[in-house]
Amino acid sequence: MNEISDEDIVRMFHSGNGEEKAFRLLVGKYSERLYWHIRKIVIGHEDSDDVLQNTFIKIWKGLREFRYEAKLFTWMYRVATNEAINFLSEKRRKTYGNSQEITPMLENQLESDSFFCGDSIQQELQKAVLKLPERQRLVFNMKYFDDMKYEDIAEVLDVAVGTLKATYHNAVKKIEESLKISDTLPSFE
Repeated sequence: MNEISDEDIVRMFHSGNGEEKAFRLLVGKYSERLYWHIRKIVIGHEDSDDVLQNTFIKIWKGLREFRYEAKLFTWMYRVATNEAINFLSEKRRKTYGNSQEITPMLENQLESDSFFCGDSIQQELQKAVLKLPERQRLVFNMKYFDDMKYEDIAEVLDVAVGTLKATYHNAVKKIEESLKISDTLPSFE
């Protein structure tokens, strides 16, 4: 399924008689990648599924106007990122009112997530990432976990490449500090 190019999929979508097939190809090609991108932002499996579904609805609606001002996959990442951020903002507003604090809720979700299959080191890394400011967390996740190029991240987040490099560097330093601190804490197990 990955053999067909994004350009061919969009052409098929615009041909007038291949919208559904083209969309199924897009979903097959990108759903797993977008799911994990969203999952790193919203943490919970069920929430990620909901956000992914909303993302593909927005992609379906937006494909009619898509004209390659950006790469298709970076445009889809932008849609997914915005949907995930909007979801968290709404969840934060419903749970905490006007408070900007959502990290404790996401940490609790991470700890209680029956779908999380990482070991304790991976869980500590995820907790450290959750403590980052939102922009640093997004940049770190896309660069470190998704192995995206700075140019693609810049396109997704609409930020200069130099700014992203500095943001990533600062995020790495904060994560290193956070992991050093957790190494020095006594174990209560």
